[in-house]
Amino acid sequence: MAKVLILDYEKCTGCRLCELVCSVKHEGVSNPARSRVKIVKWESEGRYVPMSCQQCESAPCQAVCPVKALSRDETLNRVLVDYDACIGCRMCIAICPFGAMSFDVLAKRIIKCDLCDGVPLCADFCEVGAIQYVDAGQQSTIKQVTAADKLSEIMQKVAQAISAV
Repeated sequence: MAKVLILDYEKCTGCRLCELVCSVKHEGVSNPARSRVKIVKWESEGRYVPMSCQQCESAPCQAVCPVKALSRDETLNRVLVDYDACIGCRMCIAICPFGAMSFDVLAKRIIKCDLCDGVPLCADFCEVGAIQYVDAGQQSTIKQVTAADKLSEIMQKVAQAISAV
């Protein structure tokens, strides 16, 4: 069964360890700017949001590439970059609806999550479970449990409000 990377902003603490292990794995340096996963801080909400390639089934980045340097690897359910074919036009970066692709100015090439060839280190090192690599079938179960937990919290608040009256 195919696996997917789940990013849960509600669990993210903003430790940025995922960015560090990603940059070390792929570039050999501890530099978050060269990571394939990004942690975006939403100041107004005091929230951290992990962002990475969603490996879209119908990937806009793949469709827009003028030299077909992006292709789908069905075995790992991911979109890969052929760096020999890539001309660095950055159209894929511009069209990505998740802002998940970026340009490494030092290597002078686009970078995106490649799922670490099936063993994403960001998920392995995320101690709070904000990043998980699970079977695609588990994804809907995780979403259902999360929704049930939120509903339970709301119902508890409603019950407390009623009992306070």
